[in-house]
Amino acid sequence: MENQSSVSEFLLLGLPIRPEHWGIFFTLFLAMYLTTVLGNLLIILLIRVDHRLHTPMYFFLSHLAFSDISLSSITVPKMLMNIQTQQHSISYNGCISQMYFFILFGCLDNFLLALMAYDRYVAVCHPLRYITIMREELCVCLVAGSWSLCCAHALLHTLLLTQLSFCANNTVIPNFFCDLTALLKLSCSDVSPNKLVTFTEGGLLFILPLSSILGYYIHIGSTALRGPSTKRFLKTFSTCGSHLFVVSLYYGTIACVYFFSLFQNSSDKDIVASVIYAVVTPLLNPFIYSLRNRDIKQALGIVVTRTTSLSERHPFYLLWTLHHIFPKVIV
Repeated sequence: MENQSSVSEFLLLGLPIRPEHWGIFFTLFLAMYLTTVLGNLLIILLIRVDHRLHTPMYFFLSHLAFSDISLSSITVPKMLMNIQTQQHSISYNGCISQMYFFILFGCLDNFLLALMAYDRYVAVCHPLRYITIMREELCVCLVAGSWSLCCAHALLHTLLLTQLSFCANNTVIPNFFCDLTALLKLSCSDVSPNKLVTFTEGGLLFILPLSSILGYYIHIGSTALRGPSTKRFLKTFSTCGSHLFVVSLYYGTIACVYFFSLFQNSSDKDIVASVIYAVVTPLLNPFIYSLRNRDIKQALGIVVTRTTSLSERHPFYLLWTLHHIFPKVIV
Protein backbone atom coordinates (compact mmCIF):
# COMPACT_ATOMS: atom_id res chain seq x y z
CA MET A 1 0.00 0.00 0.00
CA GLU A 2 2.95 2.36 0.54
CA ASN A 3 3.98 1.97 -3.08
CA GLN A 4 0.44 2.66 -4.32
CA SER A 5 0.60 6.36 -3.51
CA SER A 6 -0.96 9.07 -5.62
CA VAL A 7 0.93 9.40 -8.92
CA SER A 8 1.22 13.00 -10.11
CA GLU A 9 3.21 12.39 -13.30
CA PHE A 10 4.55 9.76 -15.67
CA LEU A 11 7.84 9.51 -17.53
CA LEU A 12 7.82 9.09 -21.31
CA LEU A 13 10.95 7.32 -22.52
CA GLY A 14 10.33 8.50 -26.09
CA LEU A 15 12.06 7.15 -29.17
CA PRO A 16 15.05 4.82 -28.77
CA ILE A 17 17.56 7.13 -30.47
CA ARG A 18 21.12 8.05 -29.56
CA PRO A 19 21.93 11.53 -28.22
CA GLU A 20 24.00 12.43 -31.27
CA HIS A 21 20.94 11.80 -33.46
CA TRP A 22 18.50 13.96 -31.48
CA GLY A 23 18.89 16.96 -33.77
CA ILE A 24 18.33 14.91 -36.92
CA PHE A 25 15.17 13.25 -35.61
CA PHE A 26 13.86 16.55 -34.22
CA THR A 27 14.19 18.18 -37.64
CA LEU A 28 12.68 15.13 -39.37
CA PHE A 29 9.61 14.86 -37.16
CA LEU A 30 9.10 18.64 -37.13
CA ALA A 31 9.08 18.66 -40.94
CA MET A 32 6.68 15.71 -41.00
CA TYR A 33 4.35 17.37 -38.50
CA LEU A 34 4.30 20.71 -40.36
CA THR A 35 3.66 18.90 -43.63
CA THR A 36 0.81 16.97 -42.03
CA VAL A 37 -0.85 20.08 -40.62
CA LEU A 38 -0.37 22.30 -43.67
CA GLY A 39 -1.28 19.58 -46.17
CA ASN A 40 -4.49 18.56 -44.40
CA LEU A 41 -5.43 22.21 -43.78
CA LEU A 42 -5.03 22.81 -47.49
CA ILE A 43 -7.44 19.95 -48.20
CA ILE A 44 -10.03 21.43 -45.83
CA LEU A 45 -9.70 24.91 -47.33
CA LEU A 46 -9.98 23.67 -50.91
CA ILE A 47 -13.08 21.64 -50.10
CA ARG A 48 -14.54 24.64 -48.29
CA VAL A 49 -14.03 27.22 -51.06
CA ASP A 50 -14.60 25.09 -54.18
CA HIS A 51 -18.29 24.27 -54.63
CA ARG A 52 -17.46 21.46 -57.05
CA LEU A 53 -15.96 19.58 -54.10
CA HIS A 54 -19.14 19.77 -52.03
CA THR A 55 -19.82 16.06 -52.50
CA PRO A 56 -20.11 13.19 -49.99
CA MET A 57 -16.64 11.87 -50.83
CA TYR A 58 -14.92 15.17 -50.09
CA PHE A 59 -17.17 15.80 -47.10
CA PHE A 60 -15.81 12.62 -45.52
CA LEU A 61 -12.30 13.52 -46.67
CA SER A 62 -12.44 16.91 -44.94
CA HIS A 63 -13.35 15.23 -41.65
CA LEU A 64 -10.57 12.69 -42.15
CA ALA A 65 -8.11 15.54 -42.74
CA PHE A 66 -9.22 17.25 -39.52
CA SER A 67 -8.93 13.96 -37.63
CA ASP A 68 -5.40 13.43 -38.97
CA ILE A 69 -4.36 16.93 -37.89
CA SER A 70 -5.73 16.30 -34.41
CA LEU A 71 -4.16 12.84 -34.16
CA SER A 72 -0.71 14.23 -34.94
CA SER A 73 -1.14 17.30 -32.74
CA ILE A 74 -1.90 15.13 -29.72
CA THR A 75 1.43 13.29 -29.75
CA VAL A 76 4.04 14.93 -32.00
CA PRO A 77 4.42 18.36 -30.30
CA LYS A 78 4.97 16.69 -26.92
CA MET A 79 7.49 14.32 -28.49
CA LEU A 80 9.35 17.23 -30.11
CA MET A 81 9.43 19.13 -26.83
CA ASN A 82 10.81 16.09 -25.03
CA ILE A 83 13.54 15.66 -27.65
CA GLN A 84 14.47 19.33 -27.44
CA THR A 85 14.41 19.76 -23.65
CA GLN A 86 15.12 16.16 -22.58
CA GLN A 87 12.43 16.52 -19.92
CA HIS A 88 10.23 13.51 -20.46
CA SER A 89 7.74 13.96 -17.65
CA ILE A 90 4.02 14.41 -18.26
CA SER A 91 1.41 15.13 -15.60
CA TYR A 92 -1.21 12.55 -14.67
CA ASN A 93 -4.06 14.71 -15.97
CA GLY A 94 -2.11 15.50 -19.14
CA CYS A 95 -1.44 11.83 -19.72
CA ILE A 96 -5.09 10.85 -19.25
CA SER A 97 -6.21 13.68 -21.55
CA GLN A 98 -3.71 12.67 -24.22
CA MET A 99 -4.90 9.09 -24.06
CA TYR A 100 -8.56 10.14 -24.33
CA PHE A 101 -8.10 12.27 -27.43
CA PHE A 102 -5.80 9.74 -29.03
CA ILE A 103 -8.43 7.01 -28.65
CA LEU A 104 -11.11 9.42 -29.88
CA PHE A 105 -9.42 10.42 -33.12
CA GLY A 106 -7.99 6.96 -33.70
CA CYS A 107 -11.52 5.55 -33.49
CA LEU A 108 -12.83 8.35 -35.71
CA ASP A 109 -10.32 7.43 -38.41
CA ASN A 110 -11.71 3.88 -38.36
CA PHE A 111 -15.24 5.00 -39.06
CA LEU A 112 -14.31 7.67 -41.59
CA LEU A 113 -12.34 5.15 -43.62
CA ALA A 114 -15.40 2.88 -43.56
CA LEU A 115 -17.68 5.75 -44.63
CA MET A 116 -15.37 6.58 -47.52
CA ALA A 117 -15.44 2.93 -48.58
CA TYR A 118 -19.25 3.00 -48.43
CA ASP A 119 -19.30 6.13 -50.61
CA ARG A 120 -17.16 4.41 -53.23
CA TYR A 121 -19.29 1.29 -53.05
CA VAL A 122 -22.44 3.28 -53.83
CA ALA A 123 -20.69 5.22 -56.60
CA VAL A 124 -19.45 2.05 -58.34
CA CYS A 125 -22.24 -0.43 -57.64
CA HIS A 126 -25.24 1.94 -57.67
CA PRO A 127 -24.19 4.91 -59.84
CA LEU A 128 -27.74 5.79 -60.96
CA ARG A 129 -28.97 5.95 -57.36
CA TYR A 130 -25.88 7.68 -55.96
CA ILE A 131 -27.49 11.10 -55.51
CA THR A 132 -30.59 9.56 -53.98
CA ILE A 133 -28.68 7.37 -51.52
CA MET A 134 -25.85 9.70 -50.53
CA ARG A 135 -28.02 12.59 -49.46
CA GLU A 136 -26.54 15.44 -47.46
CA GLU A 137 -28.69 14.58 -44.46
CA LEU A 138 -27.45 10.98 -44.48
CA CYS A 139 -23.79 12.06 -44.70
CA VAL A 140 -24.20 14.48 -41.79
CA CYS A 141 -25.92 11.82 -39.70
CA LEU A 142 -23.21 9.25 -40.45
CA VAL A 143 -20.41 11.62 -39.46
CA ALA A 144 -22.28 12.85 -36.36
CA GLY A 145 -22.94 9.27 -35.32
CA SER A 146 -19.26 8.42 -35.76
CA TRP A 147 -18.24 11.37 -33.59
CA SER A 148 -20.73 10.45 -30.86
CA LEU A 149 -19.80 6.78 -30.83
CA CYS A 150 -16.06 7.52 -30.72
CA CYS A 151 -16.48 10.06 -27.92
CA ALA A 152 -18.37 7.48 -25.87
CA HIS A 153 -15.77 4.82 -26.69
CA ALA A 154 -12.87 7.03 -25.54
CA LEU A 155 -14.77 8.14 -22.44
CA LEU A 156 -15.47 4.54 -21.45
CA HIS A 157 -11.79 3.55 -21.52
CA THR A 158 -10.78 6.76 -19.77
CA LEU A 159 -13.24 6.29 -16.92
CA LEU A 160 -12.16 2.68 -16.45
CA LEU A 161 -8.52 3.75 -16.38
CA THR A 162 -9.09 6.45 -13.77
CA GLN A 163 -10.41 3.78 -11.41
CA LEU A 164 -6.99 2.09 -11.34
CA SER A 165 -4.13 2.84 -8.97
CA PHE A 166 -0.52 3.19 -10.09
CA CYS A 167 2.64 2.32 -8.21
CA ALA A 168 4.80 5.30 -7.33
CA ASN A 169 7.97 3.43 -8.28
CA ASN A 170 6.63 2.27 -11.65
CA THR A 171 5.66 5.28 -13.77
CA VAL A 172 7.87 4.84 -16.85
CA ILE A 173 5.98 4.59 -20.15
CA PRO A 174 8.18 2.98 -22.84
CA ASN A 175 6.71 5.10 -25.63
CA PHE A 176 6.54 8.73 -26.80
CA PHE A 177 2.90 9.19 -25.75
CA CYS A 178 0.47 7.87 -23.15
CA ASP A 179 -0.68 4.60 -24.64
CA LEU A 180 -3.59 2.69 -23.12
CA THR A 181 -1.85 -0.68 -23.15
CA ALA A 182 1.28 0.78 -21.55
CA LEU A 183 -0.75 2.40 -18.78
CA LEU A 184 -2.54 -0.87 -18.08
CA LYS A 185 0.81 -2.59 -17.63
CA LEU A 186 1.91 0.07 -15.11
CA SER A 187 -1.17 -0.29 -12.94
CA CYS A 188 -1.01 -2.00 -9.56
CA SER A 189 -4.73 -2.81 -9.68
CA ASP A 190 -6.57 -5.64 -11.31
CA VAL A 191 -6.82 -4.71 -15.00
CA SER A 192 -8.91 -7.70 -16.04
CA PRO A 193 -12.08 -5.59 -16.56
CA ASN A 194 -10.09 -3.12 -18.67
CA LYS A 195 -8.66 -5.87 -20.84
CA LEU A 196 -12.07 -7.48 -21.17
CA VAL A 197 -13.58 -4.21 -22.40
CA THR A 198 -10.64 -3.70 -24.74
CA PHE A 199 -11.10 -7.08 -26.38
CA THR A 200 -14.90 -6.96 -26.52
CA GLU A 201 -16.07 -3.39 -27.02
CA GLY A 202 -12.79 -2.20 -28.51
CA GLY A 203 -12.51 -5.28 -30.68
CA LEU A 204 -16.07 -4.80 -31.91
CA LEU A 205 -15.34 -1.22 -32.98
CA PHE A 206 -12.21 -2.51 -34.66
CA ILE A 207 -13.83 -5.39 -36.53
CA LEU A 208 -17.06 -3.70 -37.68
CA PRO A 209 -15.46 -0.92 -39.79
CA LEU A 210 -12.81 -3.29 -41.15
CA SER A 211 -15.36 -5.96 -42.11
CA SER A 212 -17.54 -3.26 -43.69
CA ILE A 213 -14.60 -2.03 -45.78
CA LEU A 214 -13.79 -5.57 -46.91
CA GLY A 215 -17.42 -6.22 -47.76
CA TYR A 216 -17.74 -3.03 -49.78
CA TYR A 217 -14.61 -3.76 -51.76
CA ILE A 218 -15.72 -7.33 -52.48
CA HIS A 219 -18.86 -5.88 -54.05
CA ILE A 220 -16.81 -3.26 -55.91
CA GLY A 221 -14.47 -5.94 -57.24
CA SER A 222 -17.29 -8.20 -58.37
CA THR A 223 -19.03 -5.28 -60.08
CA ALA A 224 -15.85 -4.19 -61.85
CA LEU A 225 -15.12 -7.73 -63.01
CA ARG A 226 -18.59 -8.02 -64.54
CA GLY A 227 -17.99 -4.88 -66.58
CA PRO A 228 -17.40 -5.29 -70.31
CA SER A 229 -14.49 -2.88 -70.46
CA THR A 230 -11.00 -3.44 -69.06
CA LYS A 231 -10.53 0.31 -68.93
CA ARG A 232 -13.47 0.58 -66.54
CA PHE A 233 -11.92 -2.07 -64.32
CA LEU A 234 -8.60 -0.23 -64.18
CA LYS A 235 -10.30 3.11 -63.58
CA THR A 236 -12.31 1.67 -60.70
CA PHE A 237 -9.32 0.27 -58.87
CA SER A 238 -7.02 3.19 -59.63
CA THR A 239 -9.00 5.28 -57.15
CA CYS A 240 -9.43 2.43 -54.66
CA GLY A 241 -5.80 1.33 -54.48
CA SER A 242 -4.66 4.28 -52.39
CA HIS A 243 -7.54 3.84 -49.97
CA LEU A 244 -6.83 0.13 -49.61
CA PHE A 245 -3.15 0.86 -48.99
CA VAL A 246 -3.91 3.28 -46.15
CA VAL A 247 -6.50 0.89 -44.71
CA SER A 248 -3.98 -1.96 -44.67
CA LEU A 249 -1.30 0.21 -43.10
CA TYR A 250 -3.64 1.67 -40.50
CA TYR A 251 -5.44 -1.48 -39.39
CA GLY A 252 -2.29 -3.58 -39.50
CA THR A 253 -0.42 -1.35 -37.07
CA ILE A 254 -3.47 -0.92 -34.83
CA ALA A 255 -3.88 -4.70 -34.57
CA CYS A 256 -0.19 -5.15 -33.79
CA VAL A 257 -0.03 -2.53 -31.07
CA TYR A 258 -3.39 -2.71 -29.33
CA PHE A 259 -4.13 -6.40 -29.39
CA PHE A 260 -1.02 -8.52 -29.78
CA SER A 261 1.06 -6.41 -27.39
CA LEU A 262 -1.40 -6.40 -24.50
CA PHE A 263 0.27 -9.40 -22.86
CA GLN A 264 3.80 -8.71 -24.08
CA ASN A 265 6.48 -6.32 -22.99
CA SER A 266 6.85 -3.18 -25.06
CA SER A 267 9.65 -3.25 -27.60
CA ASP A 268 11.14 -1.08 -30.29
CA LYS A 269 8.75 -2.70 -32.77
CA ASP A 270 5.78 -1.30 -30.86
CA ILE A 271 7.30 2.18 -30.97
CA VAL A 272 7.93 1.90 -34.71
CA ALA A 273 4.31 0.80 -35.22
CA SER A 274 3.15 3.73 -33.07
CA VAL A 275 5.16 6.15 -35.20
CA ILE A 276 3.60 4.70 -38.35
CA TYR A 277 -0.04 5.18 -37.35
CA ALA A 278 0.45 8.34 -35.25
CA VAL A 279 2.87 10.23 -37.50
CA VAL A 280 3.30 8.60 -40.90
CA THR A 281 -0.32 7.69 -41.69
CA PRO A 282 -1.69 11.24 -41.11
CA LEU A 283 1.19 12.52 -43.26
CA LEU A 284 0.16 10.31 -46.19
CA ASN A 285 -3.39 11.65 -46.32
CA PRO A 286 -2.76 14.84 -48.36
CA PHE A 287 -0.52 12.98 -50.78
CA ILE A 288 -2.45 9.77 -51.31
CA TYR A 289 -5.94 11.23 -51.36
CA SER A 290 -5.26 14.60 -52.98
CA LEU A 291 -2.15 14.93 -55.11
CA ARG A 292 -3.35 12.03 -57.26
CA ASN A 293 -6.87 13.44 -57.38
CA ARG A 294 -7.72 15.47 -60.47
CA ASP A 295 -10.50 17.47 -58.80
CA ILE A 296 -8.27 18.55 -55.92
CA LYS A 297 -5.45 19.55 -58.28
CA GLN A 298 -7.83 21.57 -60.42
CA ALA A 299 -9.26 23.32 -57.36
CA LEU A 300 -5.75 24.09 -56.13
CA GLY A 301 -4.76 25.50 -59.52
CA ILE A 302 -7.82 27.72 -59.66
CA VAL A 303 -7.27 29.04 -56.14
CA VAL A 304 -3.59 29.75 -56.78
CA THR A 305 -4.36 31.51 -60.08
CA ARG A 306 -7.11 33.66 -58.60
CA THR A 307 -5.08 34.51 -55.52
CA THR A 308 -2.03 35.50 -57.57
CA SER A 309 -4.09 37.56 -60.01
CA LEU A 310 -6.19 39.40 -57.46
CA SER A 311 -3.41 39.94 -54.95
CA GLU A 312 -1.52 41.95 -57.56
CA ARG A 313 -4.49 44.32 -57.82
CA HIS A 314 -5.63 44.19 -54.20
CA PRO A 315 -2.91 43.77 -51.53
CA PHE A 316 -5.48 42.87 -48.86
CA TYR A 317 -7.15 40.12 -50.90
CA LEU A 318 -5.63 37.34 -48.80
CA LEU A 319 -7.03 38.88 -45.61
CA TRP A 320 -10.44 39.24 -47.28
CA THR A 321 -10.34 35.59 -48.37
CA LEU A 322 -9.59 34.40 -44.84
CA HIS A 323 -12.37 36.59 -43.52
CA HIS A 324 -14.75 35.08 -46.09
CA ILE A 325 -13.75 31.51 -45.12
CA PHE A 326 -13.62 32.06 -41.36
CA PRO A 327 -15.94 35.04 -40.69
CA LYS A 328 -16.04 34.35 -36.94
CA VAL A 329 -12.29 34.07 -36.54
CA ILE A 330 -11.16 37.34 -38.10
CA VAL A 331 -13.13 40.32 -36.86
